[in-house]
Amino acid sequence: MRYLLGLAAAMLLTVTLFAQQHVYYEFSSPNGVHHEAEISVAAEGLPQGAAIFRMSRSSPGRYATHEFGKNIYNIKATDKNGATLSIKKLEGDVYEVTGHKGYVKVSYTLYGNYADGTYVGIDETGCHLNIPATFMWVKGLDNAPITIHFNLQNKNWKIATQLKPGNDAATFTAPGLQYFMDSPVKIGDLSFTEWTVTNPDKKSYRFRIAFDGKDPNNKLDEFGKKVARMVKQAQAVFGETPAYDYGEYTFLASINPYVFGDGMEHRNSTMITTGNDFTGEDNQLGVFSHEFFHCWNVERIRPKTIEPFNFEKSNTCDALWLAEGFTQYYGVLLLVRAGFTSPEKYLNTVGGLVNTKTNTLGAQLYSPIENSQRAVFVDAGVAVDKTNYQNMFTSYYTYGAALALALDLELRAKYKLTLDDFMRALWKKYGKTEIAYTVPGLEETLAQVTNDKKYAVDFFTKYIYGHDAIDYAPLLANAGIELNRSFAGKAWLGNIALDTNKNNQLFIASNTIKNTPVYNAGLDIDDIIISIDGKNVTQKKEWDDVLAQHKINDVVEVVYKHRNETKKTSITLKESPFVKAAVKANATESENAFRNAWLGEK
Repeated sequence: MRYLLGLAAAMLLTVTLFAQQHVYYEFSSPNGVHHEAEISVAAEGLPQGAAIFRMSRSSPGRYATHEFGKNIYNIKATDKNGATLSIKKLEGDVYEVTGHKGYVKVSYTLYGNYADGTYVGIDETGCHLNIPATFMWVKGLDNAPITIHFNLQNKNWKIATQLKPGNDAATFTAPGLQYFMDSPVKIGDLSFTEWTVTNPDKKSYRFRIAFDGKDPNNKLDEFGKKVARMVKQAQAVFGETPAYDYGEYTFLASINPYVFGDGMEHRNSTMITTGNDFTGEDNQLGVFSHEFFHCWNVERIRPKTIEPFNFEKSNTCDALWLAEGFTQYYGVLLLVRAGFTSPEKYLNTVGGLVNTKTNTLGAQLYSPIENSQRAVFVDAGVAVDKTNYQNMFTSYYTYGAALALALDLELRAKYKLTLDDFMRALWKKYGKTEIAYTVPGLEETLAQVTNDKKYAVDFFTKYIYGHDAIDYAPLLANAGIELNRSFAGKAWLGNIALDTNKNNQLFIASNTIKNTPVYNAGLDIDDIIISIDGKNVTQKKEWDDVLAQHKINDVVEVVYKHRNETKKTSITLKESPFVKAAVKANATESENAFRNAWLGEK
């Protein structure tokens, strides 16, 4: 009995300590003109022993590693009375505090001068904060509630975030670390436009655009109405919007020349940065459409391989072909359905997707799973050494979108179903329940939607686990669309990047592509072109002019230098395999109806 009572007392003590755990942040930017912020993080209820504080090395929505710890300095630790505590750097972004009594406050200076979806922008005109790039966190306190207070440097500044409002307009809360890290913050002289969306269950949610930029022609409200039309089309895919936390979804939209182009999805918001002036025109809607679709696909319909998100290194995900690729497909398609992109213009996208699967080596030689797993290196990852991505990687964005195109057309033709039906099934099975999916689970869902297990097994075996070619021509023919060679009858030696160096020499600026005439002839990156077909060339136009005089199957001689050794090779010219999509002149009534059902408003 004494042992049981002791155990109960120990458990009560543990619960009490856990209940007292809390993390407090304070942020200010008194030296914003020089892109510095002063930040403190205070943790209470710490267990005995060393307390570990660290910066993140990855960020939600990004899949490669980023060294956020490089931009913090002046790091100090104090106790509750302000007395200095010992703080030791264990790694480049990891710090150990010892000698505390359950409470530690760490303060530091942060430099931030790159406003996009991943990094931080601090300025005297406002602050743009991606949380993992901004705030240290405490290991072991993942579930501790968080309170953050912003000291505003300008009385006219406003704050936009998906964090829960606190006791005043500058204080917010989060239930724990994962939510906090997924909640970007925009501070400045913001403008707002908003509207309401109602679901079939009669519950309504407030949508708003928090706008950072100039609006000289007062187009923000009109632009908001355009975004609302896009939102309606996205809602139609799934039959409802998610039940947004705190009843609200926010587009944090920085459209000005002082940010860098990006879009980063989050659970109840998205950070959009467009580095040009705001016009309110339709061509500024694309990033809104893509990122908003993510509030279903990836924020709630989530791959198991990114659950939970690891802030100390990058999660290796096997399903970005669906998480990003299918979102890429719908991001453009929704703008067609909403009337912002014409079906004729959309065929340029269709042709591009066919070329992605058919004419890029990453898609010809490797599965979408393999390409997804390479995201840890390519998703805005930084490297100084050269890579061979042109010959072994295809973006999971366009690769996945090409698969979505094929699946959508096949479901429509074979089963009188649509990709919308598949996405809606994923939403009900994994999104609303917030049960992370696996790739076999996706295959199982496709079998359930089509009521055809063999079809699902074949599709995943060939195109998801494998990399079989897809014959798009008969799929598109159902919609009255034909594929034609983009450069029919013209001589081609391969897509080759040429540039002129400081010595006025023409050189190959990137890897040549396998199985193209120029690759097979032995030319590669950094080779200097001296002549083609006997004509000296120093400019790309001169090279193109020579090729324009030749026909398919002609042989041209190229003289070049490789590491200062003059060489000569012969290249047999071919026809480019790239295609373009167009509506058939004699499309039938049923083909036109198929196309209208695919691209028309829902």
